[in-house]
Amino acid sequence: MTNTPANDKLLDTSAEQLNLMEQLKRAELFNGRAAMLGIVVEGLTGFGIAHQIGLGALVDGYAACRTQFLPFCF
Repeated sequence: MTNTPANDKLLDTSAEQLNLMEQLKRAELFNGRAAMLGIVVEGLTGFGIAHQIGLGALVDGYAACRTQFLPFCF
């Protein structure tokens, strides 16, 4: 295997690269936990996150538009 510039980028272990990877790991862990919590809350209440934060009418209007229940689309 030859050392090409692409391989050198992947093997870069500078402090900045390691810091970026740690930040990404923390962000992905938080996103995964938030998604799991959202699924549990949606299962318990029967309403999706859009309804729970007050955007349910907007989502329902879009769904009705896409299923041709409204004579107009916005």
